[in-house]
Amino acid sequence: MSFTIKNTKNKAEAIYKSLYISKSLADQVQKVASENNTSFNNVVISMIEFCLTDKE
Repeated sequence: MSFTIKNTKNKAEAIYKSLYISKSLADQVQKVASENNTSFNNVVISMIEFCLTDKE
């Protein structure tokens, strides 16, 4: 399974959580978000879901 950034339509119920991450990591995630015309949050959530469901 390859990583893809999820669509933000039809959102599920959600809660707020805070993360403390390095500036360099945040910059890398923001770059991916900008390149894909989506939000920082959407990229992080897509990455987490991919890591938790990837069985390959």
